[in-house]
Amino acid sequence: GRIPLTRIKSIRENLREKDRLKDYLEKHPYNLAYKFLESGDPDLGIHYEPMRNYLDLAYVGTISIGTPPQEFKVIFDTGSTDLWVPSIYCSSPACANHNVFNPLLSSTFRISGRPIHLQYGSGRMSGFLAYDTVRFGGLVDESQGFGLSLREPGKFMEYAVFDGILGLGYPSLGLRGTIPVFDNLWRQGLISEELFAFYLSKKEEEGSVVMFGGVDHSYYSGELNWVPVSRPFYWQLSMDSISMNGVVIACDSGCEAIIDTGTSLLIGPSDIVFNIQKIINANQSYSGEYIIDCDAVNTLPDIVFTINGINYPVPASAYIREGHQGICYSNFDEGAGGSFLSDSWILGDVFLRLYFTVFDRGNSTIGLAPAV
Repeated sequence: GRIPLTRIKSIRENLREKDRLKDYLEKHPYNLAYKFLESGDPDLGIHYEPMRNYLDLAYVGTISIGTPPQEFKVIFDTGSTDLWVPSIYCSSPACANHNVFNPLLSSTFRISGRPIHLQYGSGRMSGFLAYDTVRFGGLVDESQGFGLSLREPGKFMEYAVFDGILGLGYPSLGLRGTIPVFDNLWRQGLISEELFAFYLSKKEEEGSVVMFGGVDHSYYSGELNWVPVSRPFYWQLSMDSISMNGVVIACDSGCEAIIDTGTSLLIGPSDIVFNIQKIINANQSYSGEYIIDCDAVNTLPDIVFTINGINYPVPASAYIREGHQGICYSNFDEGAGGSFLSDSWILGDVFLRLYFTVFDRGNSTIGLAPAV
């Protein structure tokens, strides 16, 4: 079960190039991104996703749903658990330029009639729960529960190159009473090991991959270092510290971190991130993004994330990104207020491009090793 992932232009880049970014960021402040709402009323079928911020999602893979198969580009997202795609019944403008699922064309489709609402940072996805065969990477997952959207979450989806989301978080993070895709692969005996792994290529579009049921050792060097999942909800672990030149600059008495393929940046508590931006001399631009001198790539030291006693350096070439027109941006961003992120970090694709990552559900551990 190996699915190639293609790196796409993110919504943020699309908005920036259309000069719509400032307007968007003012309307959707980033601090909504990760307030997890335990609320929501299960009887009404309303389930609050951990608030995702889809501005920066950048890796998509192809799946198909139904018999005969209908194809969709989805984000394989370890920071959420549900699968959803747009439906032919969706009237949002966002659905007009995406692949939509037509239940009438599938002989294996079953409707549950259960309405679902997934609340995201930038709006709500309203739809209904259905069941059908989902195929990807040679795997055939039968009677998979998934969401069909009737209304897309917010205007931002109009700028998205992907159609939907395939979540790989723990079941406790997903819709109650549904079995997530990964759990079905395991229950149906489709994979030999209860794990999956991501390799995100440092190169341009091609070369990234998500693999299910086994680990291809050619994607990393040295040994995998295994870290226990500290809370089986997100793929969350305990981090020792964050340092630069041997001096701790964040997470000084330890903190929590989430390994998240559905976030592209390094996200932390706002006051701490603000301090890191100062240390690396990144300044806020009019659109609210942090801009940094491109030459700093050659002079700034690594920022080292220490996890379970092992150092994971992130060099300046990774925490600085070059946008169009030769402007460089900091890859650190501040997350939500609220209790959840008070001392938590989200390690997104910036980290995952450097470190091959195995998500082992069977042992509730995360394996990390330098990516080749």
